[in-house]
Amino acid sequence: MTKDQQTEIEAAAFRALVAHLQQRSDVQNIDLMNLAGFCRNCLSKWYSAEAKNMGLEFDYADAQQAVYAMSIEQWKQNHQTPASDEQKKRFQESAPMHAKISGY
Repeated sequence: MTKDQQTEIEAAAFRALVAHLQQRSDVQNIDLMNLAGFCRNCLSKWYSAEAKNMGLEFDYADAQQAVYAMSIEQWKQNHQTPASDEQKKRFQESAPMHAKISGY
């Protein structure tokens, strides 16, 4: 496999993950964080950080639009539910394992 092929495959895998998360609007970000240590916002931050590393004007809000397929405000209005006390507790307990994103 060439480096270009690897990059194309990785990009396709990322697009598939984003598409899956867009389809699974029933899955809350806090649940993703509690189980996997990353969520849609983490993907948006990684996306934005890499664009900035390449010298592109592509901020966090732009990245969220790409990941959520809508503005974060629309997402919250249409899909986000209040976190339960149990979810909040698990979030705090799992915090040491959450994704580390440079610059955020």
